[in-house]
Amino acid sequence: MGKKNIFLVLLIIGTAFWGISFSVTKLSISNHSPQLFLFYRFVGATLVLAIVFRKKLKHLSYKSMLTGAVLAIPLMLGIGLQTLGIKLTSASQSAFLAGTCVVIVPMLKIAMYRKVPHLKIWIAAGLSLIGLFIISVKNGFAINGGDLFTIGGAIGFAYYLIRVEEESAKTDIIATIVPMFATCALLTFAGLIWSTEESLLPADNTFWLGVIFCSLFSTAYMYSVSNMAQQYISAERVAVIYLLEPIFGALAAAYLIGEVITWQLLIGGLFIFAGMGISELKLKAFKNIFGQAAKPAKLT
Repeated sequence: MGKKNIFLVLLIIGTAFWGISFSVTKLSISNHSPQLFLFYRFVGATLVLAIVFRKKLKHLSYKSMLTGAVLAIPLMLGIGLQTLGIKLTSASQSAFLAGTCVVIVPMLKIAMYRKVPHLKIWIAAGLSLIGLFIISVKNGFAINGGDLFTIGGAIGFAYYLIRVEEESAKTDIIATIVPMFATCALLTFAGLIWSTEESLLPADNTFWLGVIFCSLFSTAYMYSVSNMAQQYISAERVAVIYLLEPIFGALAAAYLIGEVITWQLLIGGLFIFAGMGISELKLKAFKNIFGQAAKPAKLT
């Protein structure tokens, strides 16, 4: 099995961790601030990764530290807004909305690199917006604030994926992982001191179990694998693999916290999945297939 296929399998396992983390996070922050949870999540991930990549730390350069610090900004924005969203909306709904990252990545690339968008991108975006409308807009046509935070987080994370893809082509991306999470921890701590007066050591087992799970699996494991995978797989491809995340998220929400999976969520989710799938369709391949089928057979 080649490295690309190995990373595909590791990413799929990681999407399961991410899907479960929506419910775990919701349980953990039910009585605590998202900032406190994120601080310990980033600290835990930094410590674990510092041990795993200790050889890299011995030869850490200023460039790697700076790159990691820069990548930390969109990453923290993505995770931070998503965590706020989970507190204000259902875990299953948040998982579906976070999945729109797969459509946002090519749209951001269009904006950043000034490329003319392909028709399939507009179709994909339109279907995804319809799905978002169906699952987000409730009685009185009022959009839940948690939904908006989650969509904002998806935008931040999409930009993060694009930047990782760029940096992977220029530098040793693995060396930036520990500085990146250390920067996230420092920035979160600064925000925590500024915005909350709650105890920094809550006596809540659910909170700490959530911190341990998210630090180890949905942060240290998943983001390391994701960053390394982008040396072999494009940002769009990585985002498509994340299509599995809403499925794992919805199943975990139903099992762990008893959330009801409504028809509104399922129908809206189908529109989002359709948009995600269309955004990755290889139309050229279809043209080649039909083109070959249309050619008259040679007489023998």
